[in-house]
Amino acid sequence: MRRLLPVTDDMADREWTLAELADAYAYPETDGPWLRANMVSTLDGAAQHEGRSQPISGSADMRIFGTLRGLADAVVVGAETVRQEGYRPARAREAFARRREAAGQTPAPAVAVVSASLALDFDLPLFSAPLTPTLILTGAAAPADRVRAAEAAGVHVLIAGTGAAVDPARAVAALAGRGLTRLLTEGGPRLLGQFVAAGALDELCLTVSPMLTSGDAQRIARGPSVALPKRFAPASVLEEAGFLFTRYRRTDISGMTRSA
Repeated sequence: MRRLLPVTDDMADREWTLAELADAYAYPETDGPWLRANMVSTLDGAAQHEGRSQPISGSADMRIFGTLRGLADAVVVGAETVRQEGYRPARAREAFARRREAAGQTPAPAVAVVSASLALDFDLPLFSAPLTPTLILTGAAAPADRVRAAEAAGVHVLIAGTGAAVDPARAVAALAGRGLTRLLTEGGPRLLGQFVAAGALDELCLTVSPMLTSGDAQRIARGPSVALPKRFAPASVLEEAGFLFTRYRRTDISGMTRSA
């Protein structure tokens, strides 16, 4: 792996340790929560191949995927992505244990599932056997029987919307209210589109995969359009085996005390 941006004395193509990746992707110090997204896209804009992201990923992308999880308090994901990707609980990793303990974090990040209907199988390991309890973000009008079923299974339900749908800004605030301020969303595209439209996304970590798929696969974000395109600025670019690992941050951030 080699660094292309920012320009430093160390731009050689070499194997990076997980500690170096963790330092490169450390969360900034801010006055409030910080929501970053981690997504992968082919050269022609496909976020998935045959409904899943794994075919367009690679080994270096998976190392960064694990690093971003290792730094997060909570991983926010849509219910459809949970079903399609077969989500399991986040696991504790020895490489991040000391760093997480020093930051006052749980051994593994919580997974927070965004769902209006709560049409989820609570017997799945994500809900029945997580190291850190799984959360569900839903609206006040969520089906009461499904809320009871979730709570009976030991799942914490957080209300983050006045109707059936989840309000993205309220979801971030609800997680921050539980002390979960280092937030990571892995999509899917509909959830990411909602965060973008609401102006709730602070940072995008986008892997550009050196592949072409054609077809009609989704983009990394879809949903309501914004009145004006959101402006982000490049923070870093890494490269390995033809994959580009880009990181962009909002240009209108207030309250940041130090960049990572």
